[in-house]
Amino acid sequence: MGKGFFITFEGGEGAGKSTQLSRLAARLREAGHEVVVSREPGGTETAERIRGLLVSGDPGAMSSTAEALLNYAARDDHLRRLIRPALEEGKVVLCDRFMDSTRAYQGYAGDCPIALVEALEREVVGETRPDLTIIFDIDPATGLGRAGARERSNGGGEDRFERFGMEFHRRLREAFLRIAREEPERCVVVDAARPADEVEREIAAAVAARMPA
Repeated sequence: MGKGFFITFEGGEGAGKSTQLSRLAARLREAGHEVVVSREPGGTETAERIRGLLVSGDPGAMSSTAEALLNYAARDDHLRRLIRPALEEGKVVLCDRFMDSTRAYQGYAGDCPIALVEALEREVVGETRPDLTIIFDIDPATGLGRAGARERSNGGGEDRFERFGMEFHRRLREAFLRIAREEPERCVVVDAARPADEVEREIAAAVAARMPA
């Protein structure tokens, strides 16, 4: 890998990831870094087309295994066409969701065999693992309320996972906290229910502590 730095933002629905990602990107650019902002599923033309299949429509349209396979088809293209080239050029890559979302949504909270998720992770992600992952922790009821308001303001259409039911979202919260416990050297958990300015300061401190000068 080059000298770039890879930061991912993870968590349940309505946790405020996108807002904080934009704020961090602005901070890093002000500090003189070249920053690439992306999202998953998505980030490239092909991956964005796959995104439509995953985030829209009937919650029961496909199995967790099908979702995992589609996510990894999108991720493979995203890595090859955008993430790896940016890191090789020494840029900071900020991504709204990455491999941990598949592990959490389709693996731990869903019913895709975790062995399959791990195999896909090894083969597709390989060594291109995040240098830092910020996990946004929030009560599912609060997060879903925020997400619903966001969808209404945006005209809706990307609410498939929001309609999975509260029990799924409780499992999802525990899944992300489990990932943080399993990889504490990579993951930082932030309380996303706090005011946005407080969350921003905590994220900035976490990045400063881990990112090369």
